[in-house]
Parts: sequence; C-alpha cells; structure tokens
Amino acid sequence: MNSRRNPFRPVRHHQQMTAVHDDSYRRNEKPPEPTSCPECGAAYLQGRWTWTAPPDDAHIELCPACQRIHDDLPAGYVTLKGDFVRAHRDEVLAVVHACATREKPEHPLQRIMGIADVAAGVEVATTDAHLARGIAGALQGAFKGRVSIRFAKEENFLRATWERAK
Repeated sequence: MNSRRNPFRPVRHHQQMTAVHDDSYRRNEKPPEPTSCPECGAAYLQGRWTWTAPPDDAHIELCPACQRIHDDLPAGYVTLKGDFVRAHRDEVLAVVHACATREKPEHPLQRIMGIADVAAGVEVATTDAHLARGIAGALQGAFKGRVSIRFAKEENFLRATWERAK
C-alpha cells in the first residue's frame, strides 16, 4: 500500500475549507440603513432587504438583485430538459413562476431574470442560487424526474438541471 497521501482525494463533509469569495454582489460591509433600491423599491432595513417602504431620506442604491439584472449576470440557472418539458411546457413554467411568486414576499433578492429556449430545452436564470435550487426541487416534487445540482461556492453560483423523459 502506498504510504503517500493522495493530494487529489475528495474533500470529506467534516473537513472545512476556506473559500475565497469572488462574488462582487456579496458585499463585505452592509449598506447604510435605511437604503432604498430605485429600480424595484426594496428597502434595506434592520439588516436585510425587504419590501417595506423606506423613509423619504433613505440612501439610494441598487439592491443586489437589480444589480445582477442590470449587469445580466445570474447567480443561478435551471435547465429544464426532456420530452416532458416539450409536451407540458405551460404546466412546467407555471410551477417555475409559482415558486418565484411564493419566495418573492419574504425574499426580495430571489427573482427570475429570464426564461429562454435553448438547445437542451428551457433555461431559467435567477438572481439568487437559492431560488434556482428551489425551482429544481419544486419541479421534482410536482413532476418527479431527475435533478442534478452543481454549486460553485467561490462564485456563489448554482447550476441545476431538471430532466424528465416522458
């Protein structure tokens, strides 16, 4: 047996890794309170973005979701694949929209940026990795199928694929 350790061994769940966060949308410092987003009207109050109306003298700054939309740089993608998507497109997209609508009141930074037809099927771009994961889970719960998820912690980026053949 080789006594040298394999430098390419997989990381175990109990091992901690120090991640370098290159996500420019995740600030090191909090915005001043109160802050209002001029695009969507969300307000930063008590340490989080909410839909609460800010006072008139609030600092003006784009929220992270509007900044992502402005830069056209999603935090997550969900790719919908398979014959089932082509045959039941409206029902599948209704679940996608229902998931986003359900999250919006409590999580103003979780939004759908766009839905596009791609060679593989349909691709949903989101402003938040959690919403992308939630959409994939909602589709699996509603229609079964197979979900695969890849998350790049360093970039706070998630790519999910939901697939159902028939």
